[in-house]
Amino acid sequence: MNKPAPDWHAAAKAVKTDGRALINGQRVAAVNGETFAKHSPIDGRLLAEIARGREADVDAAVKSARAAFEDSRWAGQAPAARKKVLRAFADKLLAAREELALLESLDMGKPVQQALAVDVGGSARTIAWYAEAVDKIYDEVAPTPATALALITREPMGVIGAIVPWNYPMLMASWKLGPALAAGNSVVLKPSEKSPLTALRMAELALEAGLPPGVFNVVPGYGHEAGEALALHMDVDAIGFTGSTRVGRRMLDYAGRSNLKRVYNELGGKSAFVVFDDYADIQRAAQTVAGSIFYNQGESCNAPSRVFVHEKVADEFLACVKSETPKYQPQDPLSGHAEMGALVDEGQLKTVLGYIDAGASEGAKLLTGGKRALTETGGYYVEPTVFIDVTNQMKIAREEIFGPVLSVIRFKTEEEAIRLANDSSYGLQASVWSDNLSRAHRVARALRAGTVHVNQYDEDDITVPFGGYKQSGNGRDKSLHAFDKYTELKTTWIRIDAHP
Repeated sequence: MNKPAPDWHAAAKAVKTDGRALINGQRVAAVNGETFAKHSPIDGRLLAEIARGREADVDAAVKSARAAFEDSRWAGQAPAARKKVLRAFADKLLAAREELALLESLDMGKPVQQALAVDVGGSARTIAWYAEAVDKIYDEVAPTPATALALITREPMGVIGAIVPWNYPMLMASWKLGPALAAGNSVVLKPSEKSPLTALRMAELALEAGLPPGVFNVVPGYGHEAGEALALHMDVDAIGFTGSTRVGRRMLDYAGRSNLKRVYNELGGKSAFVVFDDYADIQRAAQTVAGSIFYNQGESCNAPSRVFVHEKVADEFLACVKSETPKYQPQDPLSGHAEMGALVDEGQLKTVLGYIDAGASEGAKLLTGGKRALTETGGYYVEPTVFIDVTNQMKIAREEIFGPVLSVIRFKTEEEAIRLANDSSYGLQASVWSDNLSRAHRVARALRAGTVHVNQYDEDDITVPFGGYKQSGNGRDKSLHAFDKYTELKTTWIRIDAHP
């Protein structure tokens, strides 16, 4: 018998939130008692007063994390023991799936059923996958003469600072937490001030699952206060950052100004979606790009915001894209059937509308959308927007918008498509649509991007790395490669004396 759909509005009225930090296993107010108000972008309702973490709070969290690491309460446990706790953590996430999905939707505006299916489910799978991986990673013995034994071992780094964005709060946190915790590190997580609620709840669930106090700490607050303090802290061994390229530059600067901590940046994108005239199902390509660019309100670093379509099929493609947009008109995220929800806050609304104005002023033509929607709700909604007659030098084609705005550019030849697609400071993802096998391989090899999709977009799994070329960042989240970011390699060279 199918379980009835939740009454999300009733649940939202009953939700209880605790905005205090979580340090050393305890919920605590900010040292100076400061808070900031967190309102929902859905309708402006007040969700909670959130602890405004600053340097003193970060310092307390780092000291807690360092103490936990030094006494080996977590790092010293056998890999199988850590696996058991992390598996329990994943189970706790799934058991609280409706609560977490509701918090995610209220906090940053995404449709609640998408938060339930993708964000909560994906986060639990991430934690469970790294739990299963940790006791299956072997160290190495190097080839040496008979007079030596050389061991190559992975060791946890120590204290990891994780700074995550507001667009996928749970999922981005889990991508850092999974490998960092599995490897035996302690973590201080700084969620975005725009979406701190699920991070705080996740930390409580981790404690319930058996993670020792001090191993996973959460300090909410503003980036220029708590985030900067964490990145500058002399006792943090590495920073895992996901966010804008602008702030990613600061992370590198903070490392240079402090202890030269490792910095792993997963930054912005302006991903190219290249459609050739030899691809037979133009409607499928159009439906895919619409579903991808308008998913999560376009607030995705890997959103395919630049479409390059061959001039022979451009008109057909555009007609199909336009016919898709009505299903992505913004709706109440708590309805349970919205395909697009609210932008995260008023600042992001103004940013997106500013880019739409810039596109029009630079000569691009609006095919559809371009306006604010649902103003009567008090929330921050924008119509699905498609620009045509775009050139690759326009602002809307160069800069990351982080909203439901698609730019379409026509091309004539394969060489032109590759040149235009690579003409970007970013290199996160790309997509090639062609029924010619050689062309698909040829173009995929030529595109400077961390992930290249062929005849699809957004098909993905925790088993493959995620990250980009150029100013889209360094290092990789997900897959076994993520362990490289949170472990140190140690060589132990042992002399073996000859038999006397």
